[in-house]
Amino acid sequence: MKATFLNCTLKKSPERSNTEALARIVIEALEAEDVDVELIRVVDHRIPFGVKTEMGDDDQWPRIHARIIESEILVIAAPTWLGQPSSVAKLALERMDAMIGETDEEGRPLAYNKVAGVVNTGNEDGAHHVIMEINGALGDIGFTIPPQSFTYWNKGPGPGDQYLDTDEGHEWAASTGRAMAANLLGTARALKANPLSAPPG
Repeated sequence: MKATFLNCTLKKSPERSNTEALARIVIEALEAEDVDVELIRVVDHRIPFGVKTEMGDDDQWPRIHARIIESEILVIAAPTWLGQPSSVAKLALERMDAMIGETDEEGRPLAYNKVAGVVNTGNEDGAHHVIMEINGALGDIGFTIPPQSFTYWNKGPGPGDQYLDTDEGHEWAASTGRAMAANLLGTARALKANPLSAPPG
């Protein structure tokens, strides 16, 4: 089984990413179950704005798109900025919009029988809003959203420390992340055994 994590931080490598640090807890839990995980930092790639799978010779989204299609599990890992998902997360979701019109040989949208979840970090509140926005978009694209398929960390109301600058709240975020991994994997296995059919009509 394969999983793809899109780290939608605004920071290019090798700058440290709080979002990646929390995502790695989920990654480790999946890898312990022999899941093949690839972590992609979206800003390290040339990805134009748009809603098509391919947008020119210098567009590096098609390789990411191919990896998503190969995977049974997708995780969007995104920081909160101004109480919303990062612009990079929105860019990735907009490019995935093309998947709604792309189907397999049985007429199913390409996201069918794939599960998705969210990792979120931020030093202000807004995590539930970010998770709902991203999960809503992923469900619209065709992904299955398992119960409690998210984890987050934030400092609470008002600005404060970043995830990697404090140990506060890490235990809860980690245990929730491990539960997220278990729910993603369990649902992915169930869909593999009993896949959804193409929508009627």
